[in-house]
Amino acid sequence: MKYFTIKELCKTSHKVENVPNQNQINNLMYLTEKVLDPAREELDKAVTVNSGFRSKKLNAIVGGSTTSQHSRGEAADLKCSDNKKLFNIIKDQNKFDQLIWEFGNDDQPGWVHVSCSKIRQRGEILKAKMVNGERVYMKMN
Repeated sequence: MKYFTIKELCKTSHKVENVPNQNQINNLMYLTEKVLDPAREELDKAVTVNSGFRSKKLNAIVGGSTTSQHSRGEAADLKCSDNKKLFNIIKDQNKFDQLIWEFGNDDQPGWVHVSCSKIRQRGEILKAKMVNGERVYMKMN
C-alpha cells in the first residue's frame, strides 16, 4: 500500500464504529494493490477517498445497498482534481469488478466508485444518474 492507508480507507464523519475485521482488511489491501495504487501512480495527482470500508451500521446510515461491496472492503469512492481522467485510467487498467461514473455531468463525474474482488472481476462500467428522484445505473460499456 503505497499511496493509501487502512485508516484512510475506513474514515468516516459519522459518529459510528467503523472497524474492519481481518478479512475486510485483506480485501482493502487487495483493492489498493490492484486498483487504487496503480491508478494513483499513473494519475500522478492526489486522490481522496470519500468512502471506503463501511460497517453494516455505517452503510445503513449512508443509505448504502445491503449488498454493498463497501461493507466487504472491496470498494472505494474516489475524488481528485480530474475525476474523468481517474475514471479513464481505472477503466483502461481493466482490473476491477465494477466502475461507476457517479453523478456529476457528461464532462466530469462527481466522484468515481470502483470495486475489486478476489472472487469476481465483471469489468462492469456504469453511469449513475438521478431520474425522478431515484438513483439509476446505466451501462456504459
